Amino acid sequence: MFIPYGRQLVDEEDIQAVVDVLRSDYLTTGPKVAEFEQIVADYVGAKYAVAVSNGTAALHIACLAAGIGQGDEVITSPITFAASANCVLYCGGTPVFADIKKDTYNIDPEDIERKITSKTKAIIPVHYTGQPCEMDAITEIAKKHHLIVIEDGAQVISGEYKGRKIGTISDMTTFSFHPVKPVTTGEGGMVTTNDKDLYEKLKLYHTHGITREEKFLENHDGPWYYEQLALGYNYRITDIQCALGISQMKKLDAFAKHRRELADRYDRGFAGNSNIVTPYQHPDCLSSYHLYMVQVPAAIRKNVFEELRRIGIGVNVHYIPVYKHPYYQTHGYQDVCCPNAEEFYDRAITLPLFAGMTEEQVDYVVEQTIEIVEKQLKM
Repeated sequence: MFIPYGRQLVDEEDIQAVVDVLRSDYLTTGPKVAEFEQIVADYVGAKYAVAVSNGTAALHIACLAAGIGQGDEVITSPITFAASANCVLYCGGTPVFADIKKDTYNIDPEDIERKITSKTKAIIPVHYTGQPCEMDAITEIAKKHHLIVIEDGAQVISGEYKGRKIGTISDMTTFSFHPVKPVTTGEGGMVTTNDKDLYEKLKLYHTHGITREEKFLENHDGPWYYEQLALGYNYRITDIQCALGISQMKKLDAFAKHRRELADRYDRGFAGNSNIVTPYQHPDCLSSYHLYMVQVPAAIRKNVFEELRRIGIGVNVHYIPVYKHPYYQTHGYQDVCCPNAEEFYDRAITLPLFAGMTEEQVDYVVEQTIEIVEKQLKM
């Protein structure tokens, strides 16, 4: 038996939804795309949503819509997937890394403030593991310095900050629908916003910079006519994917409830164990629990990881601090240091958590993790 750290849960209803599209007139850029956008917008409470091919594409067009360009700095977290910073590079900007907080592992608003310069144009807070960042503090900083905020919500759909769904608090919020995320479209992403001007830019950038909408056209030769108004990208998503997403969204709340129950079972299983640090949950936040992270002593982390993998528990580590990657090290980040992020990375292990996981599997992971940690500490 192998227990992965995460996986999709696809049922017959999901499969039938995809089959129905395969038998329809549209496989891409059809009615299911708009339907999926509306369902996600309604779920998070946003006025507008633009579905794209993946979460990285969502971040890229959000940066484009924000006007990020050469000379602009954008502050983000180092404990994230590289896309949270790469999207800034794609636009010619410069990612700046603010350290994380030791308790939530999310970006530290105080360090954001310290990293702001005259070149800072935006902040990309990452709702790491599905726990929302401290958005009141981040929003206050952004207003004070006239900065755009793009929330990286790849892991957080169904998460809440002070009782409010993530997706409408800032200028834009991006989501991912990769198979290990709370709901999946296979690959897929989305940007939500309440700003109509940003929405129009997002629509333009995700489809080659081309529009057929008369109000934007300089000329109009006939009903076939379209114009390219910007250098956009082919980031469109298919109706096949969106049909799966629509079906998955019907189950999102049930998926989220189960994930939270399993996380609580993990917490109770590890309670009182001084060698295993469980994730702290901020009282203002309701996590989607995309990931369940624990910390073990740095000296034994590698051995614990390898032993868990050896017995079929598919642990992982999320993430290597972005600035530690060779690309960043050779492009000006060799002297960057975020002490909290580096300490966390040295101790972190991602334990399995997914919608189809059973309580028995959680108990097994808890039992084996405790046993292996104790064994390693005695060696």
